[in-house]
Amino acid sequence: MYDSNGGNGRGGEAFVDLRSDTVTRPTATMRRAMAEAPVGDDVYGEDPTVNDLQKRAAEIFGREAALFVPSGSMGNLIAIKTWTRPGLEVICEQRAHVNQYELASMSALAGCFPRAAFAQDGILTWPLVESLIRAKSPNYSQTGLVTLENTHNMAGGTIYPTRVAEEICERAHERGLPVHLDGARIFNVSVAAGKSVRDLTAKFDSVMFCLSKGLGAPVGSMVVGSKEFIEKAHVHRKMLGGGMRQAGVLAAAGLIALEETPKILHRDHENAKYLAERLAKVPGISIDPAKVVTNILIFNVQQTGKTGAAISEELKRRGVLANATDKFLVRMVTHYDVDRAGIERAIAVMNEICAAERTHA
Repeated sequence: MYDSNGGNGRGGEAFVDLRSDTVTRPTATMRRAMAEAPVGDDVYGEDPTVNDLQKRAAEIFGREAALFVPSGSMGNLIAIKTWTRPGLEVICEQRAHVNQYELASMSALAGCFPRAAFAQDGILTWPLVESLIRAKSPNYSQTGLVTLENTHNMAGGTIYPTRVAEEICERAHERGLPVHLDGARIFNVSVAAGKSVRDLTAKFDSVMFCLSKGLGAPVGSMVVGSKEFIEKAHVHRKMLGGGMRQAGVLAAAGLIALEETPKILHRDHENAKYLAERLAKVPGISIDPAKVVTNILIFNVQQTGKTGAAISEELKRRGVLANATDKFLVRMVTHYDVDRAGIERAIAVMNEICAAERTHA
């Protein structure tokens, strides 16, 4: 829980911030590591802490190399630029981050066009992907890349069954297509599925994951892949303005986040499940707790008679922060800065709001 914009919630209490796991603040251990980090010029490849982070990320994912980038959006764009050329199409799920929340960068900066389709729970299957692959013809733009998102943010933190993801990779490779994984929250998948990130991502040609979401680092994401891929990605990072010089002060926090935070992600999942189960009992709220498997939950508020935006405003006035994602949908995301007491407070506030609506009805 933290004090947003210098303000307080009810009674001087700090806000319970469930807008996203991007609001996590670096731990005391991360801050010490940042202050003490040996640094150099990373554009010259001379920052020892960045180099250590890249080496460690590559080891954990069983890859030849890794690249530290300022953001997940830049990491995904770098992968798209590295695998494609202007005029190609990128297959993705309709609600995917690369399609909805990266400002059309694949078109504006990589010259590619999204070939998107809606999938139940955000989970693409090979038959659906196959139907999106363009036939070889001078009349059509051609397919250049397949992208998956795991966990799927806007589908409520859903995870891919490993075999489904692997089949997409295998069949796409048979068609000569690379597959990139937007694994922003892949460590949440690892904890929920009980499998290593290495095993979960082995079939993908490249992976991006975030240090600055549930892992808690203040800035940064990683892209992992083959040595050849990362060499090309490094060029694109510089082209996009991602050379950060003495970036070891950021990489130091990333190293701590990478090693330590996965050990406690299960708490966020437990809090999300508990929150979903309690919200499901609030009149006017619709959510299936069985579908909440990681740290994201999205619930429908239509039966309250208010929009998601209106409910979010009511929550904020009572000291709880959450985001509307559609007209009648609200998203909450658990993370290590919100403990069980904060979850209880969010539940109590939602009950108050819905009870007040029933009184006024």
